[in-house]
Amino acid sequence: MPAVSRAHSFNAAAAQYAANRPSYPPALLDAIEEISGRPLAGARVADIGAGTGIATALLHERGADVIAVEPGEGMAVHFRRTLPHLPIVRGDGNALPLADDSRDLITYAQSWHWTDTGRSVPEALRVLRPGGALALWWNTTAYDVPWIAAQAERITAHCGTGSVPRRQPDDSLAARLAGLSDLPVTRRHVCWSRAVSLDTHLANITSHSAFLVLGEAGTRAFLAEERGRLGETFPDGTVEETYLVDLLVAAAP
Repeated sequence: MPAVSRAHSFNAAAAQYAANRPSYPPALLDAIEEISGRPLAGARVADIGAGTGIATALLHERGADVIAVEPGEGMAVHFRRTLPHLPIVRGDGNALPLADDSRDLITYAQSWHWTDTGRSVPEALRVLRPGGALALWWNTTAYDVPWIAAQAERITAHCGTGSVPRRQPDDSLAARLAGLSDLPVTRRHVCWSRAVSLDTHLANITSHSAFLVLGEAGTRAFLAEERGRLGETFPDGTVEETYLVDLLVAAAP
């Protein structure tokens, strides 16, 4: 399945994405402020690949002057409906619709891997003010939690998305650093968790592109078996999801 098809698969599931995907902990924003050397309050920020606005809203709550950039129509429509007070423009990281030297911080929450870094890195540096920062982060799978690791193996087998990494986020670090080798990069891990209903957990995992391109029948088959397995692990119907946020902050010249 081409990457572009997987990237656009989210547009048809914007409401499911917004309702069930995890947010990010306050400690992540604290780390961004610490590493970038400036508070988010008053900072001019562009959140790229903003989706339904999960990260954009958090940045705004911290006092940032934030604009969202989103390529997908379905995601942008949902963003405008739920966050009408925040600005959003259509575009992507490979050709940012933003002026030169106009932002103190550019963020990518779960979206950097959809860009062509040969284009997105120069674009970020064009838009950033001297001394600005590029912050990239992902909620990654906590493979040290046994039930989460086992579920990841089942998802991989069912969706045919390749082998599951056996280590923590270091497995994909090389790909995430692609294009950033000429910039000073600081990395930080932030562990956090949330307790959600079994229905929310299942809706969360099936909002990922691997399931969105799999189709309804394949997804339904996985859910039928997975609901039974997790019902045994979490008999009260509450699932504790654990995440390790992998944060990379690159300093602009």
